[in-house]
Amino acid sequence: MNHRESDTLIYRQHTDLTAVQIEQLRRMSSCFGFIADFAHAHLLLYVKTKEPDQYMVMKHHKPHTFYSQVELPKVGSVVPAQMEPLVAYVFEKEKSIHGRREWRLGMTLDMYAYPIKEGNEIIGVVTLETSKEYASGSNYYQLLDTAELLMHHAKRNIDTEKFAPIFAGTGVVISDKNNRITYVNLSAKRIYRALGINHLLGARLPDREISAMLHRETIDSSRPFEKEIQIGDMILLQRDIKLEEAGVMQRRILLLADVTEVRKKEREIKIKTAVIQEIHHRVKNNLQTIASLLRLQGRRSNSPEVKSALQESTNRILSIAVVHEFLSQHDKEEINVIEVTRNILERVAPNMVASDFQLTSKIEGPEVVLPSKNASNLAVIINELILNSIEHGFEGRDHGMIGLRTAIEEDGYRIELYDDGIGVPEDFDMEKSKSLGLQIIKTLVNDDIGGRFEITNDNGAHCVLHIPKG
Repeated sequence: MNHRESDTLIYRQHTDLTAVQIEQLRRMSSCFGFIADFAHAHLLLYVKTKEPDQYMVMKHHKPHTFYSQVELPKVGSVVPAQMEPLVAYVFEKEKSIHGRREWRLGMTLDMYAYPIKEGNEIIGVVTLETSKEYASGSNYYQLLDTAELLMHHAKRNIDTEKFAPIFAGTGVVISDKNNRITYVNLSAKRIYRALGINHLLGARLPDREISAMLHRETIDSSRPFEKEIQIGDMILLQRDIKLEEAGVMQRRILLLADVTEVRKKEREIKIKTAVIQEIHHRVKNNLQTIASLLRLQGRRSNSPEVKSALQESTNRILSIAVVHEFLSQHDKEEINVIEVTRNILERVAPNMVASDFQLTSKIEGPEVVLPSKNASNLAVIINELILNSIEHGFEGRDHGMIGLRTAIEEDGYRIELYDDGIGVPEDFDMEKSKSLGLQIIKTLVNDDIGGRFEITNDNGAHCVLHIPKG
């Protein structure tokens, strides 16, 4: 059951509201979080229950712009009417009221309660509660008046993205239907002062002055109400909300956020990411060059042992190159185990088998993403396991299958690499094995990754690697 269905069920179980009235409250509630931020106030929605003189809290929002230690009543909690006299007054008189509420000893908030009507019937009460500091501020009534207008506006279907949260430090400017500024908060004053605009109240919105100083403007086509503007070295994110009635503007809310430092950091991160990707690309090229030199050296040698050793070294280097290629193509310093294994099977494994050998693969399980510090180690481990399968598991055969299975566990990740070959000898003891490949695997798993490793027989060699999280 989704959130909307859950709300509807609560309304139907506990209230006598009609489907139309419930839908109106649902539409309005999409704007309540924004209104709480906008008014620096806790917002609660009360509705009458089927029981006389009892109200239910259907919505509550704590603002992002006002810190308070108040614990709001839970959604769905029932309160007697005598405990909420201002809410009871609004339900009875059908008009708004201003009072105070004591949340606990010594902590009192100013409380504003507003009726919500559907036609001529009152269907709910919204309360806004804020500190005396905000309530007594100059022109706070303009915020409240606009908040009430927002509630009326929200009765219609609205673009919820336009009413995304506001955070402390956001500049707020309100103008009337004639575009005359009626309210400016401190953050907006600071921003405009930095632009050389000092007198705002009573003036028209300084759109023309801003346009004259404009260096760059970017508008996201999916968010036409929001644009990013650059004036000198300052970058501002501007959200323009126009409250209209029958096509005529009633109120305009301009929200301004100084994102200069944010964009600066983003540019720095992009540059660093590009540099790191280029380094990975060059490392990959260098590793491939080294592999080519080893391959060339191997061709010139007449010793089968030397050829085999050089081929193994070439494969190890190429498996590490696969990781650096992966990192050079992604902007995150992480590796996907499945993708790296697939690349090794496709690009490195063909160098390990005869031209007429048919090697197939099977990969299953969820994606496992590991930090790049484990990437090269894991690539070498996977390479060694694949090499072991090809060298020992498929002896005397012209085909074979190598599989990968991943799993995410509570304490880490489980990576299984297996084949359908002859398996390991009955008397196999990994601790006593003198295989260079297994010694490399043990060292990397135990010392570098801090994991566990085991090999068993299960219709072929079955290797299980446990990698801890973090």
